[in-house]
Amino acid sequence: MATIGRAGAGRWGGLPVVAVAVAAGLVLSGAMGIRQTFGLFLGPFSLETGIPVATTALAIALHNLVWGFAQPFAGAAADRYGAAPVVALGALVYAGGLVLTALAPTAPTLLLGLGLLVGIGISCTSFGVVLTAVGRASAPERRSAALGLASAGGSLGQVLLVPFAQSVTAVAGVSAGLLALAAIIVALAPLGVALDRAPRAGVPDGSSAAGSLSEALLRAWRHPGYRLLTLGFFTCGFQLAFIATHLPGYLALCHMPAGLGATALALIGLFNMAGSWGCGWLGGRYRPQHVLVWLYLIRAAAIGTFLVAPKSEAVVLAFAAVMGLTWLGTVPLTSGLVARVFGIRHLGTLFGIVFLSHQIGSFLGAWLGGVVLEVSGSYDGVWLATALAGLIAALLHLPIDDRPVPAATAEGVR
Repeated sequence: MATIGRAGAGRWGGLPVVAVAVAAGLVLSGAMGIRQTFGLFLGPFSLETGIPVATTALAIALHNLVWGFAQPFAGAAADRYGAAPVVALGALVYAGGLVLTALAPTAPTLLLGLGLLVGIGISCTSFGVVLTAVGRASAPERRSAALGLASAGGSLGQVLLVPFAQSVTAVAGVSAGLLALAAIIVALAPLGVALDRAPRAGVPDGSSAAGSLSEALLRAWRHPGYRLLTLGFFTCGFQLAFIATHLPGYLALCHMPAGLGATALALIGLFNMAGSWGCGWLGGRYRPQHVLVWLYLIRAAAIGTFLVAPKSEAVVLAFAAVMGLTWLGTVPLTSGLVARVFGIRHLGTLFGIVFLSHQIGSFLGAWLGGVVLEVSGSYDGVWLATALAGLIAALLHLPIDDRPVPAATAEGVR
């Protein structure tokens, strides 16, 4: 990966692309790693506060939905003003939501803090802002690999913060765990400065290099592949949010050892480091939509097998490893595909709209898991839905056309 940073076309504002990717990965580590811990708080938070599990699941689901609706605006702000102010503001709002949840644990403050504020905060500190910076920094032929590197680095937070949060919570309680996580996201905010540089001059890349935002939105809306990509990303959000939120509870229902859920989530993060980089590498060598087809098929097979297999520690860890290899690999492939077709000028906004679909799926995956459990006493129906959704997503990506769309022919977009 060092070649990314050494290439003359791969420098941006004097910083090697690899340095921008590392900074992006660290910000992602905090933002994404913290939210991956929320499933660990589901049961303990209910025991400490008396708030029903379904209410906490709703708050977690709500932050996914708010994140999705806020992402296009956060991406547009980063497109216009740069990443540094957006990341800084987002980190403060993110931390504020965690602090409010920790210090004033009631149902309304839970929805406001863990739902609304965390959702807004993470929209400013995650993919649509930091990966957009990496995308702009990268030469087209190296973009997918650079996005994969940043996404892989973002998994470090899941590997480290899940066991960290579990340990702090076990020793000092839920409130202390949330406050510790708030301090971490604030500490990472200054890294946004490394992302805040003007785009490289003179790089002919993609149709959106010229034209207004409204024209770019019109081109995207009229492009069938963009609509299919948006629909397919819904599945990714549904699958990941359900598993991240409810896997620990599901394993408890299966009478698996205490702590196995945290181990499985950390293992997902560990294998995601390899999976995200690998998917980015593959996206630079093969058509990204075809890599996405195989990724969703592998997920569907893994989820279906896990549902019917006898539960043991070995089965759980194997499932976590396979899911980790496909966990966030969709992100560099999807964002890279948007950049390939529409260019980089409005990448934050266009990817943000695709990501909104992902977060609607995340909302439903986290929320419906809690609802179905309360109604039926089982997660089996949602597990089956996640497997079937993977098959549908694979089919949706097959016909996507990844040829760049000419900027001057908005009326003729196919």
